[in-house]
Amino acid sequence: MSAADDLPDAVRKMIGVPMYEARSEFPIEIGYVYNTCAAVGNGNPLYWDDETAQAVAGGRIAPPTMLSVWFRPHYWAPGASGERKAMQAHFDLKALLALPEAVVASNEASFGEPVRIGDVLTTCQIVRSIGPLKQTRLGTGRFWTVDVRSTNQHGDWVGTESYTFLGYRRPGQ
Repeated sequence: MSAADDLPDAVRKMIGVPMYEARSEFPIEIGYVYNTCAAVGNGNPLYWDDETAQAVAGGRIAPPTMLSVWFRPHYWAPGASGERKAMQAHFDLKALLALPEAVVASNEASFGEPVRIGDVLTTCQIVRSIGPLKQTRLGTGRFWTVDVRSTNQHGDWVGTESYTFLGYRRPGQ
C-alpha cells in the first residue's frame, strides 16, 4: 500500500494543487527591511545604501531571507474576520488527518528575481507530498511538505519556501 492509499480523498485531492492564493497586504517597504536588518545586525550596504543597491541590484531590494515575512498576516486588519493563519494548507492537513500536534522538521528556500521595494507579491501553497504513518519519539504521525511559491506583480517567480512538517498525535491522545 502506498502512502496515498490510506489518505482521505479530501487530502489526496490537495496534493499538487495550488491553494490559498493571496496577495501581500501592502507593497514591500523599506521600513520592514531596515527593522529586520537592524534586529539581526545585517549591515550589508546592499540593503542600506542607495548607490550600492543601484550598482549591484539595479535598485533597492529586500533580503531574500525575508520572503516569508511578506505573507504572515497581521493579527488584525480592517474588514478581516476570523482567525488569520499563514500556512493554511498545513492546518488543513492537521485537521483532516486528525494529527493535532506538529513541528517544522525542515525548511528550504529557493530564490528567483529579487523582491524589490514597492513590489506586490502573490503566493500560493502547494502540498507536495504526504508520507505514510510512522512511529516517532513524539508520537504516531506523518511527514508532509508544503511549498509556498511567490511571484511579483509582473508574474516573475521570486522564490519558493518548502516546509516539511511532522504532524503527530502524542501517545494517549
